[in-house]
Amino acid sequence: MRLRIAPSPTGMVHVGTIRAGLFNWLYAKRHGGVFVLRIEDTDIARNKTEWTEGILDAFRWLGMDWDEGPYYQTANKSLHEEAAERLFRSDKAYYCECTRDQLVARTGNQDKGYDGFCRDRGLGPGDGRALRFRVPQGSIVVNDLVRGTVTFDNSSIEDFVIRRSNGGALFLLANVIDDMDQHISHVVRGEDHLPNTPKQVMLWEALGNDPVPTYAHLPLLVNEQGKKLSKRRDKVAVEEFRAEGYLPEALRNYLALLGWSPKGDREILDVHEMIREFDLSDVQPSPARFDMKKLAHFNGEYIRGLPVNEFTAHAGAFIGNKRAYSEQFNAVAPLVQSRVALLGEVNPMVEFLFIDAIEPDAALVAALDAIALAVLDDAIKEYESLEWTTDALHGATLAIGERHGLKLGKAQAPIRLAVTGKKVGPPLFESLEVLGRERTLVRLRNLQDATKGP
Repeated sequence: MRLRIAPSPTGMVHVGTIRAGLFNWLYAKRHGGVFVLRIEDTDIARNKTEWTEGILDAFRWLGMDWDEGPYYQTANKSLHEEAAERLFRSDKAYYCECTRDQLVARTGNQDKGYDGFCRDRGLGPGDGRALRFRVPQGSIVVNDLVRGTVTFDNSSIEDFVIRRSNGGALFLLANVIDDMDQHISHVVRGEDHLPNTPKQVMLWEALGNDPVPTYAHLPLLVNEQGKKLSKRRDKVAVEEFRAEGYLPEALRNYLALLGWSPKGDREILDVHEMIREFDLSDVQPSPARFDMKKLAHFNGEYIRGLPVNEFTAHAGAFIGNKRAYSEQFNAVAPLVQSRVALLGEVNPMVEFLFIDAIEPDAALVAALDAIALAVLDDAIKEYESLEWTTDALHGATLAIGERHGLKLGKAQAPIRLAVTGKKVGPPLFESLEVLGRERTLVRLRNLQDATKGP
């Protein structure tokens, strides 16, 4: 088996592209096949080198290394041209000089497909003339591994363009020629490409010596409102997920479950389990919902499953290695690890340990009532002399709260605000022990002063 993914380097990497690549990769790995990476770089106006590097980097980051490639579609330009000429010489394609305005004038319909006006005019190549494939009579039957048998009536398919008037081969022809050249046996892609399939089968049969590949069209990815994932509306770029602190293993695991599921109720799977169990025949054709909350939950599970030293290494990319390998972070790392869903949440949670001045939210400071201020005063007095341990800090604060009729959660709120500047964070008393008595008291007094005004 030889499978491929063929993204275009025209923007950041879409999770739909990665999901399609993952299904190709898993199927190839399970069957001892070859996974090919091909860059469809013929859109010169929109291609950028950084987008190409982004594609390669995304696949590497997700642990989906390719067996062959990357191949570049532009390298096959001569093969595309030769195939177009062969189709013309065999009368399976013809030149057409019709413009869109001329077609509308003839048919009176802006939306009507090509009417075949130049089909039998015997035109040769020339300026402004595109090459159209001569669609034969009959039907095309595709045995899709996901959708079953799909039949296309050729009468509903217009004679489609395979080479532009400027001489460039269109996607339909270039894609088929590249698949032939690379001996692709299975084409696994999104269902939005299904309308292209009968046209590409026709081209294979008109050109080919090799058998037509086996097709599998994957379900669309939709957002929580059931609409197709859109770059304009939804977060879809792999680069964004990586920057926010998603682990590659978690994203890969979640994407594998968008349209496919293993036997039983398991959802957290390592890559070896996925390879062992994945089969295209188990993929469901109905749209797959991309649930951000569920993805974050997956990521949290993967973060909590890391050995602490690996969590520290991952955190270093977000808080800096100097902080990540400090004594302060090592002391709170297990506490933070159990509370974050994204690595990007680590820095806001621990930054108070590494900065000198805390600026609590002004609205939160203004909302402190008389009881909260009394708790703050008592905490300063108690903390000046007690044993500086987590247990002692917990006990003293619990007693302060009881004295003012507050449960521990309410009693520690103004203390947390003074020390971290936030309403939430890692466990307070462990954090205070790491921060130290002197720095804690300075912050408590600073908040006390801030509430007194000028």
